Amino acid sequence: MKIACTLALATLALAATTALAQQGVSKAEIVVGTIQDLSGPLAGYGKQDRNGMQLRVDEINEQGGVHGRKLKLLTEDSGYDPKRAVLAAQKLVNQDKIFIMVGHLGTAQNNAAMPVQFEKNIVNFMPITAAREMYEPTNRLKYALVSAYYDQVRLALPKMVKEKNVKKVCTIYQDDEFGLEVLRGADAGLKSISMEMTEKTSFKRGSTDFSSQVAKMKASACELVVLGTIIRETIGTIAESRKTSFNPVFLGTQAAYTDLIHKLGGKPMDGMYATMSVQNPYLDEASQPIRFWANKYKTKFNEDPTVFSVYGYTVIDLFIQAAQKAGPNLTTDSFIKAMDTMIIPPDMFGSAPSSYSATKRIGSNASRLSQIQDGKWKVISPYFGDDVVPAKK
Repeated sequence: MKIACTLALATLALAATTALAQQGVSKAEIVVGTIQDLSGPLAGYGKQDRNGMQLRVDEINEQGGVHGRKLKLLTEDSGYDPKRAVLAAQKLVNQDKIFIMVGHLGTAQNNAAMPVQFEKNIVNFMPITAAREMYEPTNRLKYALVSAYYDQVRLALPKMVKEKNVKKVCTIYQDDEFGLEVLRGADAGLKSISMEMTEKTSFKRGSTDFSSQVAKMKASACELVVLGTIIRETIGTIAESRKTSFNPVFLGTQAAYTDLIHKLGGKPMDGMYATMSVQNPYLDEASQPIRFWANKYKTKFNEDPTVFSVYGYTVIDLFIQAAQKAGPNLTTDSFIKAMDTMIIPPDMFGSAPSSYSATKRIGSNASRLSQIQDGKWKVISPYFGDDVVPAKK
């Protein structure tokens, strides 16, 4: 009887221990998941993002992992469709049992998938989107990577209007959460300098013809156009504008800061501006560390890296830093506790310094401006943002 009781208690103890075991963390492995667009309109971004992640995963695994645990990266394809993103999240969370969701690409896709994750206490870590929903409202399971599209445009647009002496500002934007955030930021930026938008025109996600939108902005004599666009919409809008001799100042966001713009769009893209936070890693970049990293990436994947390769690499690197700080007993709670005390200095890609706390779920709202000059992005401004300390004169 005594032996039977002892065995029963041991069984219950084992069951309790198993029930309390942290999902996605074993003695030898940490399972991390990501959702990318690998087959839709942003497949160029998604592939590069995934490759950047894999490069950093391979590096840390070659060094022995995090407290002896190797990272296992699982990727699902959303096709840039929120409904598919939900299915992908359900698979990663409920079947693959991931510990954390890292670098999920897309605003609408993240918004759709987060409830699936949060139900199982899975952190949404550094999504590849600059929507405010990635850190607002404050949630212990949210950590955002870059300044919001809203803040990027709100802060950059008044500077551009003043610098270019612009009287008429228009916007073309994607009719979804992403585009609306750009529009709201543009409206707020103009309001701060007592101006209003001259013309607003939108397009449906996946559109390829922008002639009517361009004609409307041209008819309004717009001098500066805020682009709530990503890849092909940016190229299509600017190309159509050049073709019709409509040549305003074009200002895009970090969503359009990619070498695909000038590689696919060619010479007509010269002169475009975009907000950004890390430099595009050209193979002949003047910075030796970036040049070394870019060539290492090309050797591994047989293609040039882009800024989205950097985002993916950075996301995994930040995860590694926090997981190491959390210690050998890695749980969602210990990870959050570590993240909430993180102070991250600028990296080799030129990022702004950032920090996180229990009430600060975005590292920094700073961004800066870059311009396409002779077929390459060139950084043309220092960082600006609400938390940037101006340099002393």
